[in-house]
Amino acid sequence: MDRRDFLTYSAAGAVAAALLPASSVASAAAIAPAPSSLTERGSVMRTEGQLVREDLPLNLPSHTMRYMTPQRFGMGGTQIGNIFAPISDEQASLVLQAAWGAGVRLYDTSPFYGFGLSEYRLGRFLRGKDPDKYVISTKVGRVLTAAGGLRADHAIWKSPAPFNYRYDYTAAGARRSVEDSLQRLGLPRIDIVYIHDISPDNTELEGGWEAAYRIARTGAMVELEKMRDEGLIKAWGFGVNTPNAVVQALASDDPTPDILLLACQYSLLDHSDALHNTFPALKKKGTSVVVGTPLNDGFLGGRSRYNFSLDLPAGAVEKRRRIMTVASQHGIDIHTAALQFAAAHP
Repeated sequence: MDRRDFLTYSAAGAVAAALLPASSVASAAAIAPAPSSLTERGSVMRTEGQLVREDLPLNLPSHTMRYMTPQRFGMGGTQIGNIFAPISDEQASLVLQAAWGAGVRLYDTSPFYGFGLSEYRLGRFLRGKDPDKYVISTKVGRVLTAAGGLRADHAIWKSPAPFNYRYDYTAAGARRSVEDSLQRLGLPRIDIVYIHDISPDNTELEGGWEAAYRIARTGAMVELEKMRDEGLIKAWGFGVNTPNAVVQALASDDPTPDILLLACQYSLLDHSDALHNTFPALKKKGTSVVVGTPLNDGFLGGRSRYNFSLDLPAGAVEKRRRIMTVASQHGIDIHTAALQFAAAHP
């Protein structure tokens, strides 16, 4: 994207910001409380700025990347999986319709999101639409099993579907997970499959992320590469909040991922490590990247939650205030500026 559009292209900002996960009520530990209108569930900052275009930007074709999504902007599927607070099927459908109407054609989901609920709702919405008109990604690493009754709320998933999950990064687990996802989605294909949450921040992994990676390197990674070569999927990679697993893959003779969904690492507030270390390593191997949570889980939309935690980093609130001041001087809002920052990287 041309950087001169950085602070003026607000059409995508309005859509994408509205569709990012909502956070809960403000933390008492916040350095400076956000306005009450921004701490209510479902509230978002108003989009400001001049509308300069209505179509969402696309990625230019690349001969150096192993795979790259045609779309520059997409929608994550956590909200329609009832993250932090439940929404109805009707509300989920309205959110998806708003995204589709605004031109969004890249959708990400996961069996983990609402324990299958996100996949089910997304598939029901896309059913009947031409699969050549959109790109859909989901994830492997957790296999769902029937709970045998109503499922109690999870730490982040509220009113989830009645399933439990177990971790499985083996080849058989990856193939089963893809087949199960196709059943829940009810769609003819899945374009991208990410290996989910092999990351130090996932404290549920027995033996840590290194043990999970050792299983995946001869299991899920090999199987997904095989599925790609068979034409069952277009690309595979990792979906993580930290780059450890993909850095390990790139530095070894293990299968090379085509694409990385990297959350919590590249935003207007925090981007140094990704910019100077992770992105150059990806480029050398032709692995493209999708930036997840460019608003730091809603923090850059005014919420008092930062990267899925109520513990705000020291100085984050003051830094956000300063960025808001600069954005206001340009007649733009902070979440539009943050989204354009993420999209501006080539």
